[in-house]
Amino acid sequence: MNAHTLDASAVTGRTSVLDTASTRWLTALDRLERTTVADPAIRVLQRGIRALPLGGLRDLLRGRPLGHPLHPVLVQVPIGCWLSSAVLDVVPATQRASTTLTAVGLAGIAPAAVAGWVDWADLPPEQARVGLAHAASNAAAVACYAMSLTSRLRGRPAKGRLWSLGGLAAVAVTGALGGHVAHRRAVGGYPAT
Repeated sequence: MNAHTLDASAVTGRTSVLDTASTRWLTALDRLERTTVADPAIRVLQRGIRALPLGGLRDLLRGRPLGHPLHPVLVQVPIGCWLSSAVLDVVPATQRASTTLTAVGLAGIAPAAVAGWVDWADLPPEQARVGLAHAASNAAAVACYAMSLTSRLRGRPAKGRLWSLGGLAAVAVTGALGGHVAHRRAVGGYPAT
């Protein structure tokens, strides 16, 4: 698109559904960043995590040997497994593979969560607030996938697929929250809209 191409919404004076959703999302994130109600708990949690005697493991968990945070790398295991499981859920005769991917995704959560908490402990208040919401939505995703795996192992694949869809929705939300934190950290903010 070049500088001479006009946006349709500018011509018609209407905003698209995507523009409206984007504005609402960014407004909600701005409110979350400014809400101080969880700050006392955040400060206690951050101090506690920073006080853990991790030694050189702390640098590894923060990704220093890689030159960038480790958490975004580690989350690829559960996200990839769960997305692949959702694809296999619509393919006939792949129930066992989908169940296996759900389990592997759950197994990949612990290292990703530990690295995420170590990173989170050093975030400034605005990012830490969104990071706490990110952690809460991660917990919702893990709970959904744990229920999915339980249902699948008990011979209730349809129920397992429904829990999996709920988990995938939570993963989408948590990914958007985590991306917001990472972007704020990398560039210090978003341009005004």
